[in-house]
Amino acid sequence: MSEKPNVLRETDEEARKLARVLLRSARSGALAAIEPASDGFPFVSRVLVGIDIDGTPVILVSRLSTHTQALTADRRASLLTGEPGKGDPLAHPRLTVQCEAEAVPRDCALHLRLRERFLRRHPKSKLYVDFPDFGFFRLNPLRASLNGGFGRAYVLTAEDLAIASPAAAAIAEMEGGAIEHMNADHAEAVRYYATTHCRAPEGDWKIVGIDSAGLDLSDGDRLRRLEFETPLADAAELRPILKKTLPLIAS
Repeated sequence: MSEKPNVLRETDEEARKLARVLLRSARSGALAAIEPASDGFPFVSRVLVGIDIDGTPVILVSRLSTHTQALTADRRASLLTGEPGKGDPLAHPRLTVQCEAEAVPRDCALHLRLRERFLRRHPKSKLYVDFPDFGFFRLNPLRASLNGGFGRAYVLTAEDLAIASPAAAAIAEMEGGAIEHMNADHAEAVRYYATTHCRAPEGDWKIVGIDSAGLDLSDGDRLRRLEFETPLADAAELRPILKKTLPLIAS
């Protein structure tokens, strides 16, 4: 009897980058959790997606919702990201991340950081982010499955999706000021990042997130991710790498 063919490809850096972009550029995703009152049936819901400074996906949910009750009873969950485009939806890449949900207490520095990052990415959530029944969960990745299109399936580890850098804490501290400066004083550069490097259409593009591995750019309901060639090892590298990606207009 012949062996069953292996449909998985060897995970290379191209696959890892595609997976990171699919996750970090997601505005929303489908979250699957185990509903506690249904004898183990999965429950799927759409959630807004944010990203913490270390690459961990973040959701903001109401304590009254079914998926919050499910995550509280059983931390196991899966998050599907990747938007279908024209034609066959299955021809477009998507990423499924299996993860463990971690509730974030309100009275901690982590909550404040997640709140600021989430609001820049999803400004309309300001209407309810401070409601007492709403809170954040970090969805800590365990493993992931990438389907890059027909015949392009990969398995990834948690490390493949993480942003691991000694500069993370320093960049988190300077992030707000750097974003404000870039959007106010270097709008042309921000537009260049979006339209040239991310191949996005023209628009009023703003930086909404900076981390050691790249930039998050937003124009209303559109979101793009610009990955650096290599993660920053020091916060002082941020300015030079931003200038490096602007060969035509950097000052």
